[in-house]
Amino acid sequence: MENRKIGRAPNYTSACIVMFGVNLTWVLLFLFALWGLVVAVFVALSVNHWLNWLDFRRRAEARKWESPPRR
Repeated sequence: MENRKIGRAPNYTSACIVMFGVNLTWVLLFLFALWGLVVAVFVALSVNHWLNWLDFRRRAEARKWESPPRR
């Protein structure tokens, strides 16, 4: 084996966010074409609720690990 130094991994966060938007768009358009606006709106609201829940959990976890303010 070669003794090469391990490099840093590339940051794929932006690509992941863009592809999530692309995939969400085609899924919602597919649902709209198949079952109509009601189902597409329901799925969109469900995803929105799930993302808000994730944000709430992430912020709560970050607050748990913050040090208390000094007096």
